[in-house]
Amino acid sequence: QVQLVESEGGLVQAGGSLRLSCAASGGRINFINMGWFRQAPGKEREFVAAISRGGSRVPYADSVKGRFTISRDNAKNTVYLQMNSLKPEDTAVYYCAADRTNTVSTHQYEYNYWGQGTQVTVSS
Repeated sequence: QVQLVESEGGLVQAGGSLRLSCAASGGRINFINMGWFRQAPGKEREFVAAISRGGSRVPYADSVKGRFTISRDNAKNTVYLQMNSLKPEDTAVYYCAADRTNTVSTHQYEYNYWGQGTQVTVSS
């Protein structure tokens, strides 16, 4: 069973940057699609970005396209989310997730394993 642990989030001013990492244990992520989701207070959890096993497919939510970049280092068993030009509306708990299906997905029900989440707060 894969365990996922996100790095600590933090408080950042609007316009700033933050990089999250997600370290996997209990299995190699080489053959697993990985994703990031987030949940803001009072809202449902939503898709942010995903990356296919080989890294060739990287879908993004429209709200973060051009600002966020997902990447993976299979040798380190780690996935990253680089967040630039942060906005107050990016404030949320961010979750890393692993998907063992064949095709990278933007739907959270496709994801089998989840991290505990990390808080990102963007001040205006």
